[in-house]
Amino acid sequence: MRPAPKRRASAPSIVIQTQSPLWQAEPLAEQTVRAAIAAAASALAAADGEVSILLTDDSAIARLNRDWRGIDKPTNVLSFPAAKSGGGTAMLGDIVMAYETLRRECDDEDRVFLHHLAHLTVHGFLHLIGYDHHTDTQADKMEGLESKIMTRMKMPDPHLARDLGCA
Repeated sequence: MRPAPKRRASAPSIVIQTQSPLWQAEPLAEQTVRAAIAAAASALAAADGEVSILLTDDSAIARLNRDWRGIDKPTNVLSFPAAKSGGGTAMLGDIVMAYETLRRECDDEDRVFLHHLAHLTVHGFLHLIGYDHHTDTQADKMEGLESKIMTRMKMPDPHLARDLGCA
């Protein structure tokens, strides 16, 4: 008798809202975000549920960063894991990304915008499902997962490039 095959979690439902017209400069942004969430969920057999993505600008993310983290400046990505609830489709949480900060990082570090967007989407998703980087051990584990997922997506490993002094 064979053991029952492992049930793979279904891909999360993804809702994307574009709040800033700046994102029109990247017509493949939504497709990239969807692919990154799907790749991360598949690599980790993450629980199904819903992920909400907000593509916004520096001013909106700065307000969120100030209100929720006490840091009064823009950042590239924020993740807001949802509270655990019983029954039905679970809400995994929200990921918010700021166009200008991503663009600036790409320009400063000679990164491809869609690669950086994919990496930050994966990073945000890992936060939603419980990963963090407060300690070196946690950071190593999270960066290892990010590298694995980006490689599966056939995109550059963002940590290898950084460690080599490249973009």
